[in-house]
Amino acid sequence: MNGVGSHMKLTILSRLMIGYFTVLSLVILVSVYAIFRLHELNRGARHVLNVDYVILDYKEKLTDSYLSQLRYEKKYTITRDITLYNQYMSAKKGFTQLLSEALLMADTPEKRNSLNKMKTLYQRFQSLIDKEIEFVRGNQNYPREWYKREMERTSDEILEELKNLDVYSRIDIQQRMKMLGESAASARVLGIVMAAIAIILVMAASFWITRSISRPLAVLMDKTKEISKGVFNDNLDISSPPEISELTAAFNSMCGKLKMVDKMKSDFYSSMSHELRTPLTSIKEGINLLREGVGGAIPEKQKRLLAILSEESKRLIDLVNSLLDLSKMEAGMMTYLYEPGSIAPLIERAATEMVPLVEARKITFKTEIDNNLPVVKIDRERILQVLRNLIGNAVKFTPEQGRVKVAARRMNRGIEVSVSDTGPGIRKESLITIFEKFQQAPFKSSDKFKGTGLGLAIVKHVIAAHGGRVWAESEPGRGASFIFVLPA
Repeated sequence: MNGVGSHMKLTILSRLMIGYFTVLSLVILVSVYAIFRLHELNRGARHVLNVDYVILDYKEKLTDSYLSQLRYEKKYTITRDITLYNQYMSAKKGFTQLLSEALLMADTPEKRNSLNKMKTLYQRFQSLIDKEIEFVRGNQNYPREWYKREMERTSDEILEELKNLDVYSRIDIQQRMKMLGESAASARVLGIVMAAIAIILVMAASFWITRSISRPLAVLMDKTKEISKGVFNDNLDISSPPEISELTAAFNSMCGKLKMVDKMKSDFYSSMSHELRTPLTSIKEGINLLREGVGGAIPEKQKRLLAILSEESKRLIDLVNSLLDLSKMEAGMMTYLYEPGSIAPLIERAATEMVPLVEARKITFKTEIDNNLPVVKIDRERILQVLRNLIGNAVKFTPEQGRVKVAARRMNRGIEVSVSDTGPGIRKESLITIFEKFQQAPFKSSDKFKGTGLGLAIVKHVIAAHGGRVWAESEPGRGASFIFVLPA
């Protein structure tokens, strides 16, 4: 097998599995990262809802409870109503409980310090109230104004700490919301980057896998096209999966055998042509001698028979000569004599040779040759052979009362010659194959147009040897045009 051994290469299945695993891994990686970031965002949001907003709620409740205590205490010291005292004690109990819960919820040093300070101030406030109530119940005189000032100062400090607690909580909420926003933005950017990288890697992996499979197949396809054109090179060497490497080895083996068969066929045609040309020439000359009466007078009926034999022997000799020419061209042994000259006289000569056949079939024959055709380097005999083949085919396939036109014009870097007819035309799939040897365009009445199938193959080789190209254009039922271009 050509190239690196199959044991060092990944199979098609392995490549596909690697690609699928890569894609799946990238999808899982991006999904895990997205879930992790969402979990962090969710945790931050829960903290804001379950801690910061709860502490704000505690602050509101502590403020209401404290203000209630102040109202009940003042009313009680004035009215000495036991109901007001009980309400004061209930508010005191609620405040103490709320303060303890808030201390447990506090999540920052600022909040804890504020609550602890508030607790100290509240204990002082309670000691002042308890002392005043004791004086009131004992109907004792006490420095009422001093107690009032101390309680007001302590109350202001407690309310100030409640405001501080509110400020700290709102600052924490703003910071956390800002952090959540930045984290979300960062996660979004990173997620987009990871998704883009994942897409690029997936595309790269897909391209690598597809390319590693499609490229050798494309090479095999091109090689198959070459084989269809008769090129049997067995040097196909491509880096590919083991399955395709085995196919490549089989393909090279097939090409080698086809090349051998093609060479055997060419050698056979060449050998048979050489062997047939001499006896056929002798037969033709013998027939001509008989027609001239060398062997004695012959009846008119036998003359007609000898004429047919002479024509058929000539056709066989032309076929043998065509086979010999084509064999030399394919082997690269054909000798060309290139000389600068004009193609116009060759067109006129080939057209003149067709006049008897054209008149016999009542065909309108026309030539259109530009006056300023450039000088080209050509082998006159071989180009004349090309023109005879193309014009002869056009006349042969054109029905009576039809038209044949030969045109030659200057183009950018050379000349273009076209031979057009109004014959039955050629199917699209046959426009390329008709230039291969022994290939003819299929027609319903094929016997009428039967030939050797070598003329267009010779045309193709001659034009290629001159550095030009030849092709056909046609639609069934609308005639055909054969065009060749020669460089100037």
